Amino acid sequence: MTAATPAFGAIMPGTDLSLRARELVRIHDAVLSGVRPPERPRALVARSWSRVMSLGLAADHVNARKPMSGEDLLRRRSTSRLSLVIDELRRVLTSVADASLFLMVVCDADGVVLWREGSPRVRLTADRLGFLEGMVWTEQVVGTNAIGTALAEAAPVQLFSAEHYENHQHPWYCTAWPIHDPRDGQLLGVVDVSGPALTLHPAIAALVESAVRLAETSLWRHHQERLESLRRSTEAVVGTTNGPLLVVDDHGWVAHRSGIAARDRIDVPRAGRAVAVPGLGLCLPERLGAGWLVRPREPGGTVHARLHPGPEPRLEVVRDGEPWRTSLTRRHAEILTALGAAGPQGLTAAELSTRLYGDAQHEVTIRAEISRLRRVAGALISTHPYRIATGVDLHVLG
Repeated sequence: MTAATPAFGAIMPGTDLSLRARELVRIHDAVLSGVRPPERPRALVARSWSRVMSLGLAADHVNARKPMSGEDLLRRRSTSRLSLVIDELRRVLTSVADASLFLMVVCDADGVVLWREGSPRVRLTADRLGFLEGMVWTEQVVGTNAIGTALAEAAPVQLFSAEHYENHQHPWYCTAWPIHDPRDGQLLGVVDVSGPALTLHPAIAALVESAVRLAETSLWRHHQERLESLRRSTEAVVGTTNGPLLVVDDHGWVAHRSGIAARDRIDVPRAGRAVAVPGLGLCLPERLGAGWLVRPREPGGTVHARLHPGPEPRLEVVRDGEPWRTSLTRRHAEILTALGAAGPQGLTAAELSTRLYGDAQHEVTIRAEISRLRRVAGALISTHPYRIATGVDLHVLG
């Protein structure tokens, strides 16, 4: 790889693919033999090879693959939110798969291949590798590959030829892009395009990214439709309830509001656990159809939050002597500390990235972490920019 090669892409436009494949074979064989390679592998590839070698996987044969039962595969498909967008992915990717000689592969967050479609010729080759529906395609099972390495690195990955660990995968390129649930940032799986190495085109990466972005947009549209359905189904009950209230789904997203300033999300509701909502105070969510009715024990007031950083961070929210507590990850404690120090003006994703990672290159990670944190802290955090919500007094202890 030349110094100009981007971190994600495996090759530069204009690269002689045949020559580069031979160079990578020499690098691969040298590293795995424990001798000095003619060129260092990409950092991402070196990390993956190190992980795989520590597991004791062999490179000179196809490591054991065991498919799950057809019943288990169908169950995983039916319970995966990716089933909502598989048709969108097909429209974007499989329409050109035959002509471009590649496969579209969609895996869940465990690396299980849920769907595999595309060129019949390429499918036959993939069959011999065990690249089949129902197979687990993680680093632990099949070594360095774009799907498993994207899961391990939590980032998009493109691999070319002998950047794969197993020799039998060297005739391939793979481009994998993680897909997340836009409601909460949860990883749903990976969308991958794979094909013969010498057919890799620089535009493949952009094609896969576009497909994932469209699918995530479609997932958000499904989410909005479910909120509207929840709103309609609870109209009768809400219409006879006095005082300020919210109707939210199981993830805390607001389907209906009455007597309270607009907000999009609160803490994830749980039966029997009070939730702090700025502007409402402490509320005890009540199950209402497919969602939750959230109304105050007493209206208004300030929500007092205490963050205990320490080795086992925790958040304590108090109003009128009635606290609730939750554990936090260290990263979430760092985010809350940074937002508390920033004051009402808050911080952008780039600014948070710089404070936590030392540069502004981790905006996607920051957004995902904020989404996870809001599942715990809910409306204690406002967005655009990220900040401690109005009506919340956050005190970071010690």
